[in-house]
Amino acid sequence: MPIPEDVTGEEIDGGVRQELLSLPKTLAEDVAKNLVMVARLIDEDPEGAYGYSRVALRLASRVAAVREAAGFAAYANQKYGEALAEFRAARRMTGNVDLWPVMADCERGLGRPEKALDMAGAPEVQKLDKAGQVEMRLVVAGARRDMGQLDAAIVTLQSSELASSSVQPWSARLRYAYADALLEAGRKDEAREWFGKAVEADRDGSTDASDRLAELDGVEFVDALDEDEDEGEGGGPVRGSGSGGSEG
Repeated sequence: MPIPEDVTGEEIDGGVRQELLSLPKTLAEDVAKNLVMVARLIDEDPEGAYGYSRVALRLASRVAAVREAAGFAAYANQKYGEALAEFRAARRMTGNVDLWPVMADCERGLGRPEKALDMAGAPEVQKLDKAGQVEMRLVVAGARRDMGQLDAAIVTLQSSELASSSVQPWSARLRYAYADALLEAGRKDEAREWFGKAVEADRDGSTDASDRLAELDGVEFVDALDEDEDEGEGGGPVRGSGSGGSEG
């Protein structure tokens, strides 16, 4: 797959660069460039990221960072079985537990929420850092919702991290998941409050909390161009909608 001229491979994380030192120099550079493309595209063009991850995997399947990148690219494309296999391979190579929550979420994606709950009770969870433990809590809440246990999902999300007024990297997603669960339970006023708190914490636009909040408030969004076209065709304004959350 073509690599843009502005990609040098030097953009990768220092830890990944260290892992690539085990490869011949030219090969390491090629792998690095493909990993840069995975990181660059994974949010906006997951299919493209997946393609580059497969190239990197073909070149250096024995490098843990490559297996991890391939796992995330597969995960972004909802190829959960493939993602889980890659994450397991990366974990075997490093012994690192950081991937435990996303591995559990892959089990959810494969329709095995019970397995995700089993993983939540494993010793590996105690070794996770705070961010990892919050991710695990989100996965558990999602698994509970998958199983129709909505009240249990809501209780799972009620934690010191949720109650904290300080904004952390996980705050927006945690508040969003809680709001979404409350809304599904019919607790609209509480849901609105928590979508609002998610908006306050969402500094990088990682959720569509603002859209969900506007929807609850009955706000309608009209694109100026669409409005002009509709007026010409005799149509009315089109109501905007959010893309929906992925936490539950």
